[in-house]
Order: sequence, then structure tokens, then C-alpha cells
Amino acid sequence: MPQMVFEYILKKNGIDPAADLTIDQSISFGLTAAAFPGSQADYTVEFEPFATALEQQGQGFVVASLGVDSGYVPYTAYSARRSYIEENPDMIQGFTNAIQKGLEYVSSHSAEEIAETIHPQFPETDLSSLTTIVDRYKSQDTWKEDTIFAKESFDLLQNILEEAGELEKRVPYEDLVTTEFSEKAAD
Repeated sequence: MPQMVFEYILKKNGIDPAADLTIDQSISFGLTAAAFPGSQADYTVEFEPFATALEQQGQGFVVASLGVDSGYVPYTAYSARRSYIEENPDMIQGFTNAIQKGLEYVSSHSAEEIAETIHPQFPETDLSSLTTIVDRYKSQDTWKEDTIFAKESFDLLQNILEEAGELEKRVPYEDLVTTEFSEKAAD
């Protein structure tokens, strides 16, 4: 997905990924940050905490955000069978409410407070780095204010998949997405 988003952004900006540059796909995604400093590459696409680690080690700089440049791509979505949703609406609502509560916490607290709260989940990342990462995400508006999967984001996802040659046929938003639980949680 990161490569598809990257190529989508390049094309959106008039750069042909096949003709204008070389993308090295031979490196395992989890090892790209470690390979970058010793490579001949000018750029790398990294998730956190690797992007911040490259900066802190003086081996690179974050120059752009795929998330900012692409728009809201639904990297995280939750799926359940229609029958499960119909048989367990309270479970689905409770889960959705919990995610919404987390989003509300993120929007109402500082990067420092969030980093302190989530630090036990990321013991390999020091608190200062985690604060830097959270601050970057907050400044980029990475986290939505609600869990509502907007049609625009669904269409963007399909545009990216289609552009990458990974989607043979578009699917109607209404056939795959329900927002009723998200709308209740946001109220």
C-alpha cells in the first residue's frame, strides 16, 4: 500500500514512476530504513519510528508526508460479516465507541501527554522520540476526529488501487461500508 500511495502521489504531480525514477523493491519493507544510509538512494518511504530515527541519527530528513499529500487514505478499517454485525450490534457499537474515545483523547491532549500514555506499547522507542512522532502526526492531521469512513476516502482508495492496476472493478460504497455505528459513536 505505501508504494501504491507513493506512486499515486508522484503521478498526481506529473512524475512517471516508471520513466522518471527507479524504485528499488528488492528490500524488505521493514529493512528499508536500515538500508537507506548505505545505499545510493536519494529518498526512502518510511513509517514511524524509522523516519524519526533516520533524522535523529543525522542520516536523513523527513521532507514530505504521504498521508498529507495523498489525502485521507483509509489505512485502517475494520471489517465484519454482515451477519455478525446483525447478530452483535452491541459488540460492534462498543468497539466503535472505544475507537472514537481514543480519537477524542488524541484530539484533546498534547503530544507529550499522548506519548506518555502510549509509551508502554512502544518500549523500544524512547519517550522523546515518541513525542516527536506524535507531534508530527498531530501537526499533519493524521488522525481523524471520528471513525466515519467517508465516501471520498473510499473513492480515493479505489482510485489508488485502480491506478496501480490492482482493482479490476470498482465497488459501490454502499455495498461495503456502513457508518451507522460510527455516526452514533461520534454523537
